[in-house]
Amino acid sequence: MRILLTGGSGQVGSCLQSLSWPDHVTIDAPDSTAFNMADAAVMQAYLDSNDFDAIINCGAYTAVDKAESEPELAHAINDAAPGLLANYAAQHDIPMLHVSTDYVFDGRKTAPYAEDDRVGPLGIYGQSKLAGEEAVRASNAQAIIVRTAWVLSPHGHNFLKTMVRLGADRDALSIVADQYGNPTSAHDIAQTLQSLLRAMQANRQARGTYHFVNAGDTSWHGLAEHIFKRVAEKGGNAPALNAITTSEYPTPAQRPANSRLATAKITRDFAITPRSWHAAVDDILSVYIEDRL
Repeated sequence: MRILLTGGSGQVGSCLQSLSWPDHVTIDAPDSTAFNMADAAVMQAYLDSNDFDAIINCGAYTAVDKAESEPELAHAINDAAPGLLANYAAQHDIPMLHVSTDYVFDGRKTAPYAEDDRVGPLGIYGQSKLAGEEAVRASNAQAIIVRTAWVLSPHGHNFLKTMVRLGADRDALSIVADQYGNPTSAHDIAQTLQSLLRAMQANRQARGTYHFVNAGDTSWHGLAEHIFKRVAEKGGNAPALNAITTSEYPTPAQRPANSRLATAKITRDFAITPRSWHAAVDDILSVYIEDRL
C-alpha cells in the first residue's frame, strides 16, 4: 500500500512519518520541489507518474497574516491543490484525508463549533481553507475532512516553541487572553488520521467532515501559563505573563475569538476520544524542554 503524504515536513506530516505503520505500507512524502502545491502542472505530473492507494493532505499555506497580501498563493495551495488531489482520488477510487482548520468559522459562537455550524471565515487564510473543503466535497471522492486547531509539536513553528524560546531570556511577556481554543498535539492528530484511514479502508461509506482537537479549552494566556509552569519545574526561566486583549495586539488578519471545536461526532462514529490538552502539551514539553535546558 502506497500513501501520498503532502506537507510531510510540517508538524502533522512529521508526526505521521514517525508513527508505526504495517510493513506493507509505504509513505511517499515528496518535498516542495518535487510536489509544488502552488503549481498544478507539477502536481499532476507527479500524480501521473506514480500509483497511490491513499492520499493524506497535510500540505497547506498557513501564514495567516501573510495570506492577506498573497491571496492567489494561499488559494492555489489551500483551494486548487486539494481539489486536484481529490479529483485524482475520485478517478482512482482511493480514500483521501484532508486536514482543515477552525479558521473556517468566524469565532462569534459562544459554544464549541460543531461540524455543521455555519461557516464564515474572517480572512484570506480561512477563506482559502474553506474553498479547499468545498473542492474536496465537490469531487465526490471517498474523503474525510478533519478540522483541527492550535496545533503544537516539537516540530516546525508553533506557539509552544515560540513561548519557550522567547521566555528563555525575558522578564515578562504580553499574551492575548481573549481568544479561546483547544491546544492540540500534532502527534494526536497524526494518530487520528491513521485510525481514520484504517476505517475508510474497512468501510467505503466512511466519509464526511469531522473535528479533532484535544479535550478542554483555554486562552493563549492560559496556555502560556501552563507552558511556563512546566518550564519552571524543569529549572528554566518563567517570565511574568501580562494578559492583553486582541485589540492590544493588532495583526493583518483577524483571528476568531472562539476557536473551540466539538468532537462528539468523531467519538460517536469512530470511537476516537481525545485526551486532555494538558496531557498532550506536557508530552510535547517533556521532549522539547529536555532538548533545550
